[in-house]
Amino acid sequence: MLRGSKVGLRARHEDDIPVLRAELYDDVVNASRAESRPWRPITPGSEDSRLVVDDKVDGHVPFSVVELDGGTLVGTANLWGIDNHNRSAHIGLGLLPASRGKGYGTDVVAVLCHYGFVVRGLQRLQIETLSDNAAMLRSAEHNGFVREGLLRSSAWVMGEFLDEVLLGLLAQDWKPDSKV
Repeated sequence: MLRGSKVGLRARHEDDIPVLRAELYDDVVNASRAESRPWRPITPGSEDSRLVVDDKVDGHVPFSVVELDGGTLVGTANLWGIDNHNRSAHIGLGLLPASRGKGYGTDVVAVLCHYGFVVRGLQRLQIETLSDNAAMLRSAEHNGFVREGLLRSSAWVMGEFLDEVLLGLLAQDWKPDSKV
């Protein structure tokens, strides 16, 4: 398990899947804001790639996020779009509703940076988020990410186009947290 100051990132367990399905993916509004594709219901027991991990898939490393105190599941995190040639990847995360506002997001981003830069040897990490996602913007910037651009009206979310913010962090600009 990769450890931060508040959370750990571990492999997805089968008993995580019903919780993630119910609390993240069955929430139409939040799932629509988090996904770049339209929301659709997930059939119980299906092998949906957002939940069930296929260890043979290159370019995507999913984690379950757990509290260090007690091991309670609090969300998901992943490195996706991993490009080994250019040594870059994207960061994504989703916290269960009861786990939001507790500083977990900032810690998850820190642990994903450690994984990307130290474990994987990447040069660049990138985050794309909706411009009104203040929590993700705060978590990214707290970890050294820099706003590199605004993608105007690039995300269709629940009947309207929203702007997305593009943030990047280079390995040489990263300030690792000694707790990770």
